[in-house]
Amino acid sequence: MAILRFRALEESMHRVPVKYEAPSNLISDYFGMNVFDKKKMQKYLSAEAFEHVMEAIEKGARIDRKIADQVASGMKTWAIENGAVRYAHWFQPLTEGTAEKHDTFLSFNEQGMAIESFSGTLLAQQEPDASSFPSGGIRNTFEARGYTAWDPSSPAFIFEKTLSIPTIFVSYTGEALDNKTPLLKALHALDKAAVDVCQYFDKNVTKVIATLGWEQEYFLVDEALYNARPDLVLTERTLMGHASSKDQQLEDHYFNSIPERIDAFITEFEIEAYKLGIPIKTRHNEVAPNQYECAPIFEECNLAVDHNVLLMDLMKQVARHHNLTVLHHEKPFNYINGSGKHCNWSMMTSTGINLLSPGKNPKTNLQFLAFLVNTIKAVYKHADLLRASVASVGNAHRLGANEAPPAIISVFIGAQLTKMLDELERKVGNKKMSPDEKIELKLNVIKVPQILLDNTDRNRTSPFAFTGNKFEFRAVGASANPAVAMIVLNSAIAEQLIEFKKEVDRLINKGVKKDEAIFQVIRQYSIDSKPVRFEGNNYSEEWKKEAVKRGLKNETNTVRAYDFYLTDKSKKLFTGLDVMTERENDARTRVRWDTYTKKIQIEARVLGDLVMNHIIPTAMRYQSELIRNVQGIKELFPEKDFSEIAVGRLDLIRNISEHISYIKTKVNEMIEARKVANKIEDEREKALEYATKVFDYLEDIRYHVDKLELIVDDEIWPLPKYRELLFTR
Repeated sequence: MAILRFRALEESMHRVPVKYEAPSNLISDYFGMNVFDKKKMQKYLSAEAFEHVMEAIEKGARIDRKIADQVASGMKTWAIENGAVRYAHWFQPLTEGTAEKHDTFLSFNEQGMAIESFSGTLLAQQEPDASSFPSGGIRNTFEARGYTAWDPSSPAFIFEKTLSIPTIFVSYTGEALDNKTPLLKALHALDKAAVDVCQYFDKNVTKVIATLGWEQEYFLVDEALYNARPDLVLTERTLMGHASSKDQQLEDHYFNSIPERIDAFITEFEIEAYKLGIPIKTRHNEVAPNQYECAPIFEECNLAVDHNVLLMDLMKQVARHHNLTVLHHEKPFNYINGSGKHCNWSMMTSTGINLLSPGKNPKTNLQFLAFLVNTIKAVYKHADLLRASVASVGNAHRLGANEAPPAIISVFIGAQLTKMLDELERKVGNKKMSPDEKIELKLNVIKVPQILLDNTDRNRTSPFAFTGNKFEFRAVGASANPAVAMIVLNSAIAEQLIEFKKEVDRLINKGVKKDEAIFQVIRQYSIDSKPVRFEGNNYSEEWKKEAVKRGLKNETNTVRAYDFYLTDKSKKLFTGLDVMTERENDARTRVRWDTYTKKIQIEARVLGDLVMNHIIPTAMRYQSELIRNVQGIKELFPEKDFSEIAVGRLDLIRNISEHISYIKTKVNEMIEARKVANKIEDEREKALEYATKVFDYLEDIRYHVDKLELIVDDEIWPLPKYRELLFTR
């Protein structure tokens, strides 16, 4: 292992950046060249087929078999002309990744001659084996049938010479086995609810889409060094490793110039992303060494999610061209900042209005306030569920660690909007306001400046922060499929908007004028949801105490956080909007428990193996060298000088023995703890046992391994160290 480490270091030092040229200096010349987008559909489809596809995209209309055949034919022609040799339904099962089953276009005509063929039936539906995908009990292991069905709202694309068709993934019984199906339903529910509310302000609004702009953080590690770290290979995080003397404390990596080799990698994956229609806009160094970030222009939420999970796959593929490995884990290295995926969310109308952006007149500002306050109220009502939506094994290392928001969900809106809502809330209670007071209050409240982007500093400690024309959900983990958080967020806001309309209509039916009714409900909602608004430091101990007083939850245990999916309130949210059935929701929670258990189980096994087979033998080897050295000193020097000369070496021998003994004891205890946990049949209780009994051993053992790293001779230490892993050039 020590030889492998030094070979990896030597190999890393001689890397030469791979130059990659774009097809043109203008991104617009090749943007979307590998996407079957509207422009290409107009070219390859009949006018009738194009019209039907656009109806399906914009209104959710069904595409009949005749039209599907036309679309499949045009899509196949375009794909083959552009180098595709196969096709695949591309979907997002509950494995935290993507999946696809490839088929060639090969077929035979009536004369038995080989031809290329692709029918509407093959486009619309496929039947991949579903037996080995997580289902949470929706289907038995021996029942293999599952279906993928075309999602016309997300365009097909060519990736690795494969025509990839975005699809949903459902069981034989029609129950969702993926992340896309409930997301589409949540977006549909939000669309309908938001349009109904928009009708109070603008009758021309016929559709509202949720928009998403994600910020993807990631680490890069030299591929040779990565392969010399079994913990990185098998768990995507370092289970041991002492802090580097220099890491991020000088803050000299943040927004610094990008190293040439890294720049070559980023340039290539950006070019390939542009070809796939992914609108990457931003790139920069992040806070920690070897950490970077990219971010796109915002898109419709479903498409943005597809683009994010596609980009994560693309980045890993391109990294290999540069002998690099991409790490999306939230905390691959201790002692330095981890990675998140900030999700910037808003709503856009068919008339081109951002509903979270103030307008030019009182009516549009009242609309802005309605959607702003309803969003805050939805977050307040379902804060526990939003917390659950970002819970994972990796994110548990990051949340609340002075690098990411805490597990307490709160909303930051800035000083100006806070003042406005405080003004809105005054004179509330039994005392009635005079007409003059009402007019004065309304005028003060609806004088919202059109641009709020820079009216207050950003609060990077807030999990859910308003940033001028959108909310930034900062708690999402870097490795997560953003669909999971977006399902909850869009569902929560859809439910809240439905409730808002009922309240307003109730007042209108009592004879209250429309604007006054809207104003009254907004004011009451602002009061009701005030506990979730916080403008201060979310990291502070004072906030944790204050949050308890406000009734906000602070669930730091990932497994217990998953319980929030199973409350009556959460079940009612999903079933009431037809986003998920109770059975689908329960099944996903079981998948989460099982995933948590297996990930901690794998980490424990990997750590035990590395410690017993690599670290302890190395430490004992060095200890033996010290013992021989001490024996030599004893032979060379008189007894009276021996103790003085050898005392330091004897202390080292003693320290090594103590660390080895402790590590062995704790590894054995961890193994026994796993045996106990593995006998538990209840999935939740097993996951909880791993979370509360097994997990702590990982850090305990690590502490003593890291102490040995400081003692043992560097020449025989088997694993690449942090100082080697974190400064790839």
